[in-house]
Amino acid sequence: MKNVRIADFDIGPNHPPLLFSGPCVLENLETALNIARFMADSADRNGFSFVFKASFDKANRTSVSSYRGPGLEKGLEILAAVKEEVGCPVISDIHEPAQAEKAAEVLDVIQIPAFLCRQTDMLIAAGETGRAVNIKKGQFMAPWDMIYAVKKVQSTGNEGILLTERGVSFGYNNLVVDMRSIPIMRDMGFPVIFDATHSVQLPGGGDGCSSGQREFIPYLARAAVAAGADGVFMEVYPNPERAKCDGPNSMSLKDADRLLAQLVRISEVL
Repeated sequence: MKNVRIADFDIGPNHPPLLFSGPCVLENLETALNIARFMADSADRNGFSFVFKASFDKANRTSVSSYRGPGLEKGLEILAAVKEEVGCPVISDIHEPAQAEKAAEVLDVIQIPAFLCRQTDMLIAAGETGRAVNIKKGQFMAPWDMIYAVKKVQSTGNEGILLTERGVSFGYNNLVVDMRSIPIMRDMGFPVIFDATHSVQLPGGGDGCSSGQREFIPYLARAAVAAGADGVFMEVYPNPERAKCDGPNSMSLKDADRLLAQLVRISEVL
């Protein structure tokens, strides 16, 4: 398996597990900094390599009236400030090929959203930046079909690829996780991350928004690390009930800290 370089550390076999963590969407600089500082400290204490995550735009919100974020320009300014003040790498998702080059000026990892993981132009634009590319497996995708998304990024000469499992559609407003997907995708030769919070989402299950079952996050996260995941993706917020996006499937900061302590022990056993 290839190691993937992010900023000044590697992700892959014989390296510390990776943590992508932060709020679903950027709200303001103060909130972003508070979350980033807390999670960076937690990751360091618990033996994880840390990358702050947050979206500058949530283009796939259920309702047109839902909060989307500050947008590309303002969002990148906030992420650049977090990167400088906290001293951590940052990741965010793009929704159009034209955003890739601008985003790469700030981001250490460019993320391809699950709904867009088959979009050739998106994958190629992200790969051409030379940044690491995290491809989230679509809720409609079999894990073995992700090899085609991988090859699209590889066609640019970029081998800095990560794959993220986030559950698969199971009937209306529900997702399930098949843990077999983790070793299946790892066999493609790249690190696999488990999105522990979106995997408990109930897409469109709220009143014009998605709902979620955050009480199941620890169970799935522990199972994924035991199945060989190279890292975890967790959306966190000081008070999830007040988050402007994905609150029902986000963790509180303290709960996330406790979970990391458990996950690293499982990782060490493996």
